[in-house]
Amino acid sequence: VQLQASGGGLVQAGGSLRLSCTASGRPLSIYNMGWFRQAPGEEREFVAALSKTSSGTYYADRVKGRFTISRDNAKNTGYLQMNSLKVEDTAVYHCATSLTWLGSTSYSSVDSYNYWGQGTQVTVSS
Repeated sequence: VQLQASGGGLVQAGGSLRLSCTASGRPLSIYNMGWFRQAPGEEREFVAALSKTSSGTYYADRVKGRFTISRDNAKNTGYLQMNSLKVEDTAVYHCATSLTWLGSTSYSSVDSYNYWGQGTQVTVSS
């Protein structure tokens, strides 16, 4: 599967953005999906994840209540709705997919994902 992330941009603190992750080659519905972000000089960190059945959603504590992960299987696209953005949310955001999560918290591990999109830049200004 190939993943294309889009929707990033420059937004003021308190604003909103919706990121999209469009899959091609295979149906997104067979994959667990995750969003990660990486700020300059930092390691890639977990943001949110959604199970392939959409029965399980998981969020990093720092985005819980502000971000929402979802998917539209008919459009083969996943989304990350980001509200109440903060300066510290500035990063390159990557979507990723995994056929299987092994372990109760594997959804948050970079190593659990097999396919990655190229990333989209999100910049939040004060």
